[in-house]
Amino acid sequence: MATEQTQVLGRALLTPAVALLFIWMIVPLAMTIYFSTLHYSLLDSETWSFVGLENFRYFLTDPAFLTALRNTLVLVGSVLAITILLGTPLALLLDQQVVGRSIVRLMVIAPFFVMPTVSALVWKNLLMHPVSGLFAWVATLVGATPIDWFNDVPLFAVILIVAWQWLPFATLILLTALQSQDEEQKEAAEMDGASPWRRFSRITLPLLMPNLIVVLVLGLIRAVQIFDEVFVLTGGGPGSATTFIVQFIYQTGFAEAIHQYGLAAAASLVLALSLLVLTVLQLRLTRKSLAGGRGRDDG
Repeated sequence: MATEQTQVLGRALLTPAVALLFIWMIVPLAMTIYFSTLHYSLLDSETWSFVGLENFRYFLTDPAFLTALRNTLVLVGSVLAITILLGTPLALLLDQQVVGRSIVRLMVIAPFFVMPTVSALVWKNLLMHPVSGLFAWVATLVGATPIDWFNDVPLFAVILIVAWQWLPFATLILLTALQSQDEEQKEAAEMDGASPWRRFSRITLPLLMPNLIVVLVLGLIRAVQIFDEVFVLTGGGPGSATTFIVQFIYQTGFAEAIHQYGLAAAASLVLALSLLVLTVLQLRLTRKSLAGGRGRDDG
């Protein structure tokens, strides 16, 4: 047990680091809140005016923002569906005792360690290029017409790439959860004659629920913040087909002729608040799921 003197000393030593971290976080946030209330353009930084909440009202009714919001919702829903529907069976397969399991696990998890910009360049130039890409070569080999992925189906192409990047992390989380489960319950159910599906639905899946919630919420946060891959792959185009919320903020504040920094700051605040709500939701759902699991165990 720490004495009162050592506790005071520990707090004193931690105070400078905590204060520096607080300043590091609060200053950019305060500046963002300040600029979100201004009509401020980077092209004319000397002319500005206070507009209050007008920036929030403007971009929430802007058709470009509504398009970016729709694209973001489609991206998030698709990536999460692919992640859960493929990540769960992949984790179950990797949990089996097979020859070369370590190598297979490494190959499945490897995409997560590739930098987003690098993976985007690989997909764009080596796999999905309509002339020299691998997919175009396979299509030509079977007599089909190659697909120009980033012109014909740009949103679908981005969804595939983002899901490919996120799937290994989800699989790793679920695999770790599977390996930490109590095998005695499964063995007892098997001895009682329970089918594999019944063992999965009644034992494995309920125990996986906290981890599935983590995968869902973290995947949601990751997909909402996507920028690097889209910037390299399509730049948000063609048109606004792959413009998501973060791309909208970038284009509004830096890439368009208007350079409306106030509008971009307001959109950034809304995005930050949304991510904060999602984080709190994840903590509450995880806590509730764990409490429910403990209740079942006690029963």
